[in-house]
Amino acid sequence: QVQLVESGGGLVQPGESLRLSCAASGASGNAFSSSFMAWYRQTPGKQRELVAGITSEGIKNYATSVKGRFSISRDNAENMVNLELNRMKPEDTAVYYCRFLRAGFSDYWGQGTQVTVSS
Repeated sequence: QVQLVESGGGLVQPGESLRLSCAASGASGNAFSSSFMAWYRQTPGKQRELVAGITSEGIKNYATSVKGRFSISRDNAENMVNLELNRMKPEDTAVYYCRFLRAGFSDYWGQGTQVTVSS
């Protein structure tokens, strides 16, 4: 059983930055380093959408709406994945969720952290 705990959310003004972190516990052996890790976000009434993902090889992908502004990284030694949110916009307001995925084996989600961008 893998537990994911997100942190770093909050209220910022447009143009400012935030850093979200996701700490994974309970992953045995090389489970974390061999996983796909990702950040999703969701607003009321909308489907959860992929924001950024990073493979076990370190290959990154981003939603078009955040490309060039957000940056995902992982620290396999610490079992953490981070998301840097820069030049934030009001439309970035959402609950952000961390996901741990090993295809065919396990799929876990964190409880989410609220990010609000408002002046």
